[in-house]
Amino acid sequence: MQRKWFQYWFNSPYYHILYQQRNDAEAEFFIDNLTKYLNPQPDSKILDIACGKGRHSIYLNKKGFDVTGIDLSEQSIKYARQFENNKLHFLVHDMRKLFYINYFDVALNLFTSFGYFDTEKEHVNALKTFRKCLKAEGTLVVDYFNTEKIIRNLNHCEAKELDGITFNITKNVVDGKIIKKINFDDQGKVYNFEERVQAFSFEDFERMLTKAGMVIQKSFGSYALDDFDESSSDRLILICKKA
Repeated sequence: MQRKWFQYWFNSPYYHILYQQRNDAEAEFFIDNLTKYLNPQPDSKILDIACGKGRHSIYLNKKGFDVTGIDLSEQSIKYARQFENNKLHFLVHDMRKLFYINYFDVALNLFTSFGYFDTEKEHVNALKTFRKCLKAEGTLVVDYFNTEKIIRNLNHCEAKELDGITFNITKNVVDGKIIKKINFDDQGKVYNFEERVQAFSFEDFERMLTKAGMVIQKSFGSYALDDFDESSSDRLILICKKA
């Protein structure tokens, strides 16, 4: 099977150079608000789907929860494993494939770590997998960008210089996907990567979650958990339960 863009890009050291500014304080602020809202029991088991280098997982574990982080990127998981303990574990795993069944109290899919696949069926199947890993009363949280605002304010061309590398970035909307092309050279070699993320709306998620046997209970539009407003919110955060 041909490897997809995310299998190359997320495992590249350049991915982590480009996104090195990701804000731990912002992640912790969101987790503080989210755990206050969800109020999980102290012994709750939490799954962090597409955990990256584990910043949300590590902080959740510091708050006392039993956390498992999964990600497709071997390099990200290798980094995250230095923080493992008896209540914090990291595994290389594809979110589309079945994991533990009826095991977790909360499953998190944060920071637009979804929308990568070619078909709606693949996305629905991934959501079905999320559902299966949850206990009967478990909660799924999906944190996505607000597509409406992203498209309206799309910066089509920009250049970022980080660690001596100039990343030339172009963004366009093509066939319902927000496509970011990332071109640069390093030590005389030219690199070309891309990100292809589906421009999912609230209604798209509602439809897919229904197909996956889940229902949206609440939607938020920011990490402060303000109500979602399609025209102004930065995020689309969905709190979901089994139907």
